[in-house]
Amino acid sequence: MKPVPVPVSVPVSVIVMTRDEAANIRSCLGALRHFDEVFVVDSDSGDGTAALAEEMGARVVPFRWNGSYPKKKQWCLQTLPFRHDWVLFVDADERVSDALADEIASLLKSGPRAAGYFIAGQPVFAGKPLRFGAWNSKLALLHRRRAAFPPFPDLDVERMWEVEGHYQPCLDGPAGSLRGRMIHHDAKPLYAWFDRHNRYSDWEAALIADDRCHILAEREKGARRQLKRIFRRLPARALSIFLHSYVLCLGFLDGVDGWDYAVARAFYYWQIAVKARVRRHGPVL
Repeated sequence: MKPVPVPVSVPVSVIVMTRDEAANIRSCLGALRHFDEVFVVDSDSGDGTAALAEEMGARVVPFRWNGSYPKKKQWCLQTLPFRHDWVLFVDADERVSDALADEIASLLKSGPRAAGYFIAGQPVFAGKPLRFGAWNSKLALLHRRRAAFPPFPDLDVERMWEVEGHYQPCLDGPAGSLRGRMIHHDAKPLYAWFDRHNRYSDWEAALIADDRCHILAEREKGARRQLKRIFRRLPARALSIFLHSYVLCLGFLDGVDGWDYAVARAFYYWQIAVKARVRRHGPVL
């Protein structure tokens, strides 16, 4: 599909979920200038995030989690007064590339055939854009009437919070993939990356320790389901993740930055393994 020039208003409702994102919100919203409707769903930010978002023309909606389901993403799908059926979830530390905006405009003009679309996220690590290595991919462009984040038994996990964990929504229909990318560039100091992934690793370790993670794997379809099953049983996952990012995905071509990112990803999975083992067997005294 050949992209068309981005129109003044792409008929998509964008959802940006925030909590203390003053460092990122201007860049994030600036990259969304072509979209017709932008919601910033803010959770009691204390750093002026909401005011900055309003200054840039976004519609700010307050959110306060009640400790149960629905969590924030599903609450947005159920509650926000959308003008459009297609919604795009964008994290505050993500930037929609011009190519991705062009592609979404072309897709909607020609008529989408899927219920949701995967978008690849290009990481910027320690301030350096990475051309290679392992990129994440998530279902971010959704038809709101054909997508949902069902409840999941994770409310007991310490330090887990108001946003659904690292899993994809369920679709009533097929999923497609877009070629445009989302630039994942957190302007906060690097400690924020490690702090966030430390919390994520608590969540993943809890699910692995009592095998709740199989529930998420079974929600996937086709090849993704098989890959999830294989990955769950993979020995020495931290080493495998490093080799996948640095060697198989050519991270070494990014030089020391590619090395740092591959090591950081491996460290994340090492954390999960250690925390899951301690949960199963208790600490060694």
